[in-house]
Amino acid sequence: MRHTAKITAAALATAALTLGLTACGSDKDNSTSSADTGKPLIVAASPTPHAEILNYVKDNLAKKAGLDLEIKEFQDYIVPNTATEDGSVDANYFQNQPYLDDFNKKRGTHIVPVVTVHLEPLGLYSHKVKSADALKSGATIAVPNDAVNEARALKLLAANKLITLKDGTGNEATPQDIADNPKNLKFKEVEAAQTPRSLDDVDAAVINGNYAISADLKPAKDALVLESAKNNPYGNFLAVKKGNEKDPRVLKLAKLLTSPEVKKFIEDKYQGSVIPSF
Repeated sequence: MRHTAKITAAALATAALTLGLTACGSDKDNSTSSADTGKPLIVAASPTPHAEILNYVKDNLAKKAGLDLEIKEFQDYIVPNTATEDGSVDANYFQNQPYLDDFNKKRGTHIVPVVTVHLEPLGLYSHKVKSADALKSGATIAVPNDAVNEARALKLLAANKLITLKDGTGNEATPQDIADNPKNLKFKEVEAAQTPRSLDDVDAAVINGNYAISADLKPAKDALVLESAKNNPYGNFLAVKKGNEKDPRVLKLAKLLTSPEVKKFIEDKYQGSVIPSF
């Protein structure tokens, strides 16, 4: 037993020394301690428009900048953050600040923004009416079921006089925060990715820009009402786990994503359905 104790003590001492040396090394460059800058930068992204923008960078700009870029596409709004947190990917590009704040708070993650790239205006769409005013009393509206996007959807409806929200309503609004509902609208909460598919089952749906584009909807043309880009807090950004903001690969990608070439690509390809934020 004494012999075992001595070995354990020695092992602990060695571990402590190793930890001390590691700590000293991390003090020297803490921002890139978890990054291997010789490896490809793996970025999680929603297919549209995020992965499309990243693929443009990969095919046209990355090689010249010395960036090896790998893109992984995800249809949901959860895995890109959890994968960034656990190191399965190096960064993600799909979300806005209110959504990230809510996600970090509820899930204990440590994701931070690096650079804002674009805005996807949220819109109200319908297969049954041609204008928001044509919605009948008792109409059912599908809205995203995550806290931030549901609140954003309700704010869009309020901005267009379809409902009135209670004073002081913030980024976690639900239908219970509606103060006045003159059309007696009903709300069906569905996963954000499923809102386009709900259009045949409801009178109208509030759909995130990326999912609208994926469903061959043209927000600038097809939306009954559309978010204003002015003073909009919902710009989408490149994000990483805290501590990796200065990874040289991340900084290269941030510079490329806000280049004149990417701005022109976004404007030409999306025709106002996606708006550069730089």
